[in-house]
Amino acid sequence: MPAKKQSAGQVDTGSPAGEPFYLVVGFLRRPHGVQGEIIMDLHTDFPERLKAGRKLFIGEKHKALTLQGVRSHANGVLVKLRGIDTPEDAGQLRNTWVYVKSSDVPKLEEGQIYQHELFGMTVIDEEEKNLGTLTEIIETGANDVYVVKDESGKELLLPAIPSVILDIDAGRRLIRVHLLEGL
Repeated sequence: MPAKKQSAGQVDTGSPAGEPFYLVVGFLRRPHGVQGEIIMDLHTDFPERLKAGRKLFIGEKHKALTLQGVRSHANGVLVKLRGIDTPEDAGQLRNTWVYVKSSDVPKLEEGQIYQHELFGMTVIDEEEKNLGTLTEIIETGANDVYVVKDESGKELLLPAIPSVILDIDAGRRLIRVHLLEGL
């Protein structure tokens, strides 16, 4: 997911129960050729991090496989995974999501935060009124939209634009926003 330039801070990268937190980096489409390669759509802003030797987690059960090779192909990439040597082997992975552990992603430069680190942050307005918790980020063509849920379950949709998202304090886990008229 994209990195947003905001205040840096230490954020837990696992779930509250201690399980790993996985981040989507791709989607496996179909086998390509006879060597076990498979076409993967990229769902990461950091495709250069997909290199031989990188551990990937495939499907809902997060099966661990090691990336043996990757090369550009049309709008995505062709990936070769260790132990996947035939089109039939690759075909078993068709239409599955590819993940990495959030704990395995590199730290960002000072002042930046990964998009997944925003989840669970408290959202407040300019008068410090608690509006709820960020629960989802909807990616649209123009800009992202932050979904904020209050204690009653009511949702507030906020465009992720500078005039609305005023400040993100990762250390305090707070997002300060300006509400536009009609929100």
